[in-house]
Amino acid sequence: MHRTLIAAVACVWIAVPAAAQHEHHPAGSPDEVGSAHVRFETSCAAATAGEFNRGVALLHSFWFPQAAAAFEGVLKTDPACAMAHWGLALSQWGNPFGGLKTPPQVQGGRAAIDAAQATGSPTPRERAYITAAAALFTSSEPGTQRARTVAYEQGMAQLTRDFPDDMEARIFYALAVNQTAVPSDKTYAQQLKAAEILEPLFREHPSHPGLAHYIIHAYDHPPLADKALDAARRYASLAPAVPHALHMPSHTFTRVGSWRESIETNRRSAEAARKSSGAGEELHALDYQTYAYLQLAQDGEASRVRDVAMTLAGSAEGIAIGATGAGAFAAAAIPARYALERGAWTEAAALPVRSASTPYTEAMTHFARALGAARSGAPKAAAADIARLAELRDRLIAQPDAYWAEQVDIQRRVALAWVAFAEGRRDEGLAQLRAAAEAEDGTDKAAVSPGPLAPARELLGYMLLEAGQPREALAAFEATVAKEPNRFRGLYGAGRAAEAAGDAATAARFYRQLLEVVGEGASDRPELRHARQMAGENAR
Repeated sequence: MHRTLIAAVACVWIAVPAAAQHEHHPAGSPDEVGSAHVRFETSCAAATAGEFNRGVALLHSFWFPQAAAAFEGVLKTDPACAMAHWGLALSQWGNPFGGLKTPPQVQGGRAAIDAAQATGSPTPRERAYITAAAALFTSSEPGTQRARTVAYEQGMAQLTRDFPDDMEARIFYALAVNQTAVPSDKTYAQQLKAAEILEPLFREHPSHPGLAHYIIHAYDHPPLADKALDAARRYASLAPAVPHALHMPSHTFTRVGSWRESIETNRRSAEAARKSSGAGEELHALDYQTYAYLQLAQDGEASRVRDVAMTLAGSAEGIAIGATGAGAFAAAAIPARYALERGAWTEAAALPVRSASTPYTEAMTHFARALGAARSGAPKAAAADIARLAELRDRLIAQPDAYWAEQVDIQRRVALAWVAFAEGRRDEGLAQLRAAAEAEDGTDKAAVSPGPLAPARELLGYMLLEAGQPREALAAFEATVAKEPNRFRGLYGAGRAAEAAGDAATAARFYRQLLEVVGEGASDRPELRHARQMAGENAR
């Protein structure tokens, strides 16, 4: 029976698409993946301790195929190590913030849990880990996922009560707490609860990769982001061979508008991913790079990264590994961002639609096309893309994937608002866009993305400007830059709105802030020429 279960785990693991098929073992010292600072006690053979800690460190940095390889290595040395199967199960679960899990992921995890429960003689503590993880894999129905993650959180809570001296249990419990947070909860209760567990441990163990990583996730929200800066600036050095560890600090850097730090850490992440044939991870890092370059108006660099990404996405490896998840998302998002952030509406309207395995990935292109058509004077051309957004929303409702269904519907409503406005129904367009902005404010971006393709409230500011309502536009832009600091189009829009309202001092303040953020190396965008002129005139 034991051999049969191991074979089942292996078969299901091989069936999982994307990066799981490329298991390159990280070279170098334990410090390169952070395992030198992980101490996960097991009853497995003493000879497996180093490799087991490596597997746990890789779990903490979300490098799941390599984590699975480490746990499989443990089983080769000690076939009776039940906890290695626990590690394989969590490797199958993957990124807890990565949306709905596929049936192959759940089946693979279930097979690993079955093997764990049938292997060796685990201790009561180890059985508690296995039992808690089993809750994640009780069903492959998407509609049950939240209940399963809540059950896992409860299991990990019990484990920490029963074994209060187990630091790793507390770390995994904090991640489970954060995993159950809902985007509409603006008290951030779960995130703050997770942070309360993690922060004291991080002060005591500042080199533990999981602590730094999970603190970044806990604070990955606009009002909280600056609390993660210390962890963000440490994490990349704690696991420098791991692409996700190099990328993850940019979540914080994006939230606080530190674009150069985001570019540098994602440049290193993309390089590390390339060395390990991680096309999905590389594309993810390139998406964040593109976003940051565009906020600095470094359009030439953004174009270069876009070309690299599109070449990679079109390669055999990119198609195989980046066809799902973050890689596919990046392949659709990068060209859309490149057009929309530059206000290149005609270019956006002509974007080719890429095939995608997830409806919300395809939706990004249709949103950019519809918005581009409406804003470039061809609102009727947006009809087909808006209709497709409705179809994609309905598919997400049926899955069910409530979060992405809402995001796609917000995109549809934004596009409809701009069509109405472009066709002369200005009051209708403004009302629709206000409602879409309120809806977007009530949720949050997904971890897979540095931010919306075009923030709804920022777009409302531009619509209000065109409608001759500059003071209302200024309020919309000020709300945008408070939530998403140092965005180019937000700062510039605020300057234009203040200027149109006759408030020269406020206009100059926003223009100067824009110029300070952009610094050297910016492209010659018309917006920058205007900002320099107005900031200079006010100074005189």
